[in-house]
Amino acid sequence: MYLFGLYLQWLPVLGYTSPFTDLWMSSKQLIMPVFCLAVFPIASTTRQTRSSMLEVMHQDYIRTAWSKGVRERSVILRHALKNGLIPIVTLAGLGVPMIVGGTVLIETVFNIPGMGRLAVTSVLNQDYPYVQGIVLIVSIAVLLVNLIVELGYGWLDPRIRYD
Repeated sequence: MYLFGLYLQWLPVLGYTSPFTDLWMSSKQLIMPVFCLAVFPIASTTRQTRSSMLEVMHQDYIRTAWSKGVRERSVILRHALKNGLIPIVTLAGLGVPMIVGGTVLIETVFNIPGMGRLAVTSVLNQDYPYVQGIVLIVSIAVLLVNLIVELGYGWLDPRIRYD
């Protein structure tokens, strides 16, 4: 915030403008919050993807596909990537609650109206029905993401079957 907002004055420090009012200003105001919210999940996902793909590339079925003369693109996309994505999907499913928790901090720091800031304001004002509603909505969203992750396992790995 200090470098890009105050020192260089490239981006606004805080506030929110509706994209329907001024799309350019809205885009400029979203750059710093999105960067702050996304940098750590992207870094951990990239590190996990690399280690997972390195592990999968040394498996026997990958060597068999190479020896059969299957093209490199097909080996990577159809064989390696599909099996290498299983830990990544798990990591993404576990990261959703952390991202939701991060939005509370980001919305409060950057003065963005949203559910996170509403939750903080409701807790400070002791408005318990709002807090309960926000917790209910967030928990349903996390449960739906976990369901999608579990169903994604069956699509990524044909050995996993749900009967």
